[in-house]
Amino acid sequence: MRQLIIQVPRGNGKAVIEIAKSHNGTNLSRFEGNADEPIDVVMIHVSNQEVGKVLEELQDLPKAQITLIPTGVMTLQPPASEAPQQVVDVEERSPIEILLSGLQSVGSWQGFLGYAALAGFVVWIGLYTNTPYLLVAAMLIAPFAGPAMNTAIATAWGDRQLLGRSILRYFSALTVTIVTTWLLSLILQQEIPTSLMLDNSQVSAVAVILPLAAGAAGALNLVQSERSSLVSGAATGMLVAASLAPPAGIVGMASAVGRWDMVTSGLFLLLLQLCGINFSATLVFRLFGLSAQGTRYQRGKKRIFGISLVITVIALAGLLTWQFANSPNLQRSSLAQRANAEVQKTVAQVGLAKLVESNVRFTRSDIEDQDTLLCVVYVQRQPQVTASAEEIRDRLTQSIQTHLLQQDFNVTPLVDVNVLETPTVRGRGAGEQGRKGEKRLTANKIF
Repeated sequence: MRQLIIQVPRGNGKAVIEIAKSHNGTNLSRFEGNADEPIDVVMIHVSNQEVGKVLEELQDLPKAQITLIPTGVMTLQPPASEAPQQVVDVEERSPIEILLSGLQSVGSWQGFLGYAALAGFVVWIGLYTNTPYLLVAAMLIAPFAGPAMNTAIATAWGDRQLLGRSILRYFSALTVTIVTTWLLSLILQQEIPTSLMLDNSQVSAVAVILPLAAGAAGALNLVQSERSSLVSGAATGMLVAASLAPPAGIVGMASAVGRWDMVTSGLFLLLLQLCGINFSATLVFRLFGLSAQGTRYQRGKKRIFGISLVITVIALAGLLTWQFANSPNLQRSSLAQRANAEVQKTVAQVGLAKLVESNVRFTRSDIEDQDTLLCVVYVQRQPQVTASAEEIRDRLTQSIQTHLLQQDFNVTPLVDVNVLETPTVRGRGAGEQGRKGEKRLTANKIF
């Protein structure tokens, strides 16, 4: 339920009341006032979904001045026994509210860029000191979610002006964060990437799922009334920024140390995030009625919506094509998991030993023209196998390397097989024999 305060010239207040009644308005009131001229001030309360329709009809009244209270209110009417039912009747926000909130959030550049710089400081400290929880803190203060969601609002509405300003703010914030981390790495003379940088720079083949889910979650949060939302805005904002703050920091820090492969993966994630969020959030907004049709605010154009959505789809398809054509650089996380499964399968097929543990990962080394996949495997010989540990190690190493090369992973597999021996039971057996001897000696003494 939303509250609207309408000011109209004296004598037009009754028309406002009638409009409100036609849209099931409740707790209506009218009183006279004076500004530059005599006016009627009318307070009405209508459901969220009726706000846009009421605004359309109010535009026909002369000199109508409208104040929309963008927070939920509870309207209660007698009898008191119906109060519980009246307060639980909560609806989604009206499309016009979503649009106006998006327009309102594109101001204040100083605070916006200030948060982007602070996010750069925090994400740099987290990546430099290998402190994962600082990356979470950077996600909370990074201002990337707002421009990303406003881009989706502008696409769904077809508002070219809002679309341009949102994209500008998105890339401005990213630039500030990247430059901040780049300068910090240069000032403190960082020479090599940290382990946390390397871990977060590895892209999964399913990386596109995160921005698609984040866009849908962010759009649902903006659509839902604040009293009906089960998830806080900070949580969804953090989800949107989850794959933005760390890659932005990695791009800046990797540029400073000359790791251009990490720069490439970071830029890929930043672009993928924007396109994925825009695509899924736009569809959710359209599903809930956010479009240029049926409103007097004619900044939105159907043509802009179609063009923006097509460009988003083409960009998303292009990024995914680039990802799967550029193996393994943009699929390292997924390829490591697949390779680990193949290693375990090969150990089982050879049959000389049982698998204890296998660890497969891409190394930190930057060897030219080589994507090194390091496989460290621990095995335990089968009970019936009489081959030496060296023979088992050589056989498994050759089999694993051959099998991985046949999978066309486009990597150089380096395999280290460790054959572990089970502990001997000689000490335990000698002890048991000694105890049995003592029992026999005791029995002889008795007899």
